[in-house]
Amino acid sequence: MILLTVLFLCIFSTNSASVKGHTTGPRINNDKLYKFTYSTEVLIDRVKGLPEDSAGYRISSGVDVNLVWRNSNNDDDQLIKIMIKDVKIENVNERPAAKNIFKGKHTENIIGKEYLSALQRPIVLQWTRGKVKNFYSYKNEPAVVQNLKRGLASLFQIQLHSGAAREVDVSGKCNVTYHARESQVTKIKALGTCEIEKTRFTSHNELLDVSTKVTSATIYVLEDSFIKSVRAEENHVLSLNFRQTTNAKIVSKQKLELKSTEAGPGVIAGKQVASVIKTLDPNYIALPLVAEPVKTECKNCPSISEHWQAIRKQLEPENLSKAEATRSFLSFIQNLREATKEEILQILRSERNAVLPQLVDAVTSAQTPASLEAMLEFLDFKNGSSSVLQERFLYACGFASHPNELLLKSLINRLQGQIGNSEIRETVTIIVGALIKKLCDKGGCKLPAVVRAKKLILGGLDRAKKEDDVKMYLLAMKNALLPEGIPLLLKYAESGEGPISNIAVTALQRYGISFITSEVKETMNRIYHQNYKIYEKTLRTTAAAIIFSSNPSYMEVKNLLLSIGELPLEMNKYMLSLVQDILHFEMPASKMIRKVLKDMVVHNYDRFSKTGSSSAYSGYVTRGPDASSTYSLDILYSGSGILRSSNMNIFLFNKNAHLHASQVVIEAQGLEAIIAASADEGEENLESFAGMSAILFDVQLRPVTFFQGYGDLMSKMISATGDPMNVVKGLILLTDYSQVIQLQSGLKASAEFQGGLAIDISGGMEFSLWYRESKTSVKNRGALVVAGNIVVDSFFVKAGMETSFETEATLNFISTVQFSEYPFLVCMQMDNIESPFRQYVTKYESLPSGKRYTSRKGKVRLLAGSEYPLHQENSNMCRKVFSTQSDSSDSWF
Repeated sequence: MILLTVLFLCIFSTNSASVKGHTTGPRINNDKLYKFTYSTEVLIDRVKGLPEDSAGYRISSGVDVNLVWRNSNNDDDQLIKIMIKDVKIENVNERPAAKNIFKGKHTENIIGKEYLSALQRPIVLQWTRGKVKNFYSYKNEPAVVQNLKRGLASLFQIQLHSGAAREVDVSGKCNVTYHARESQVTKIKALGTCEIEKTRFTSHNELLDVSTKVTSATIYVLEDSFIKSVRAEENHVLSLNFRQTTNAKIVSKQKLELKSTEAGPGVIAGKQVASVIKTLDPNYIALPLVAEPVKTECKNCPSISEHWQAIRKQLEPENLSKAEATRSFLSFIQNLREATKEEILQILRSERNAVLPQLVDAVTSAQTPASLEAMLEFLDFKNGSSSVLQERFLYACGFASHPNELLLKSLINRLQGQIGNSEIRETVTIIVGALIKKLCDKGGCKLPAVVRAKKLILGGLDRAKKEDDVKMYLLAMKNALLPEGIPLLLKYAESGEGPISNIAVTALQRYGISFITSEVKETMNRIYHQNYKIYEKTLRTTAAAIIFSSNPSYMEVKNLLLSIGELPLEMNKYMLSLVQDILHFEMPASKMIRKVLKDMVVHNYDRFSKTGSSSAYSGYVTRGPDASSTYSLDILYSGSGILRSSNMNIFLFNKNAHLHASQVVIEAQGLEAIIAASADEGEENLESFAGMSAILFDVQLRPVTFFQGYGDLMSKMISATGDPMNVVKGLILLTDYSQVIQLQSGLKASAEFQGGLAIDISGGMEFSLWYRESKTSVKNRGALVVAGNIVVDSFFVKAGMETSFETEATLNFISTVQFSEYPFLVCMQMDNIESPFRQYVTKYESLPSGKRYTSRKGKVRLLAGSEYPLHQENSNMCRKVFSTQSDSSDSWF
């Protein structure tokens, strides 16, 4: 309500530049005692919650104010004494006795004798023209008590004329704007500008982060040159960016009202402030008006080892797809952030193999110096046999929500040391690239460790001679996305062979459109149109996708469309499907494509009626007001009907940010020999190979090889069990937001939002020479939990709210190909199964004695499973595939 009043006042404030009758500052009369009532209250709730349902409390008291000294040369320079008395703590809203934790409790029993005595000791302000020049209090008083006094003292920070100022109070040094009219002054404080020691960190990606909105307004009413009343209110709103219904609101109010005046003590004679203060009480010392840090201690909290024993069962491998596993993971991270290196090492060394990888995920995600030191001491990178734990540690580093220079420096040191496993060495290099990108995104490109890492990757790529080394550094570049690395990527894209060119081009595909210069597009055009050499289909189609996604010119689009009909059969079909997908999904290039299609030389039946099974299709997974997600499925086959490339992507985005949530690419080559078919142009001499590559939350992971070479292929086919191969499995900290909020009442609020994901991505390929059928599958399983916890803890009373939601989901993609005849039959399926969605809101108030009030509400619903639509041609093909399978199951042979 006060904020609406402020808006009204601001509209009319231009009519008067200062309070009527005042041009300097407020003054307090000699020999008078001003008796005020004072209250400060805090409420915590959801944004749309009702005040009566909020958690919180009110501290109320009487306040006596009197003049101690006035400067004989300047009547506006005063020393005033302020004393708090008759303190009460109560509910903000009336509650039944059973829900009132303060019922029957005396203030001294709630606050404690020591804290109450300190709170009621007076403070002295040097008050000059309405500004608090000095704040005098007693040394070694509890920080929470001193801050409450600072909150009251800050209400005396005022100016009587309109205008902007830079002002110091309990919130820090802040920009404030005053609007004065008649006997009223309104102060608007820009809380976002306040300079104060801040304890906070945020998530790396804005989409996964938390947005805040803050307002602060104070209304002063003056009478007889002094303050008659003050009403102050500040609001802090925190919302999860990708789901803004998961939110919290903190409302802090202060009210100071003059009730009476009576005869008071006389002033002290003196010329210097220091001598007057010493006369008043030699124990007074000048202290900053800005709030001091308050250290919180968790009473009756379990030790780190007790906590681990309580949750370790939930982190067994078979439980990782359940929300309870993710919830345990998040709670354990909170405890780990308070643990010492020795405590963490003790748990790591005492644990067995089954849950040790999950423990590594949690310890690494804690992202404290102690947890990092513990992990580096626990893992022996010289030992090649413990690669599973080393890889889990490295991936957790890559997914770090707020990585720092120390983490990057530690990985560089390991990379330049001895590593016993070549795959781990490759993973370290790839993750170093991911950390470079994250630190540069936060403005840390010039940090010494980042400069060193960039030289390591760029120099390594430039000097690499072995194919495996080149691929390793290219994958690191695919994560780092260094602008200065583009010339090297172009070199390997155009002149490299097979996998090297492919990694280089897919790395270029991840750069923002501003980095796709004319030089990059010229290279992509030469690759696609094979100006100087023959390239593989997978490379050419990626080059075409880059051209289409980077503001293509009329001639670039025309040349791409004219090529359709002159390409290998399946590539013809893929390119046609890609163009149709761009038009269907209204991608940026669609306008230029429609313009080119007006040319009948380009747009004719022969060109746009090519047959085949390859396809490209995009669609929405979800569409919402806060965030949306899309999927894309690209399938490219060889002319013989064997899968050449399968690419599934999921993107999350809102109006301000986007996130490449996942990409799973299955690639195969050189498999024509097993069905006595001919290879496509440019692919006659390719080695038999199949593998999988994945991007998860913008981080490229180390690719996985299914088989390499004809001998390995035949061995795998003979021994194949049909079980999928795991690509990534573990626990990931997605949202990680923490902030200590200094309220202008002197109280402090802590706000934390954490989101975790237990994920299991696997994929596989199956061949049946008997039935002349191949099948590729990708299975994504995950359990997501996001929890926000808002607490205002004054040591003697605590109020808070936890808001959370959780879900468990499975997303499957299956591609079945029957190549007994041409055109071969291809069926693609993408579906998610029915999954639970649960959300909870818990509000509470508690006293150190253990007395507690808790309100818990929740909703549980089932999200219906669905099969995501693809193009109509795919639906027709699936009917034929399943019809054929049904017929064959009834036959004898």
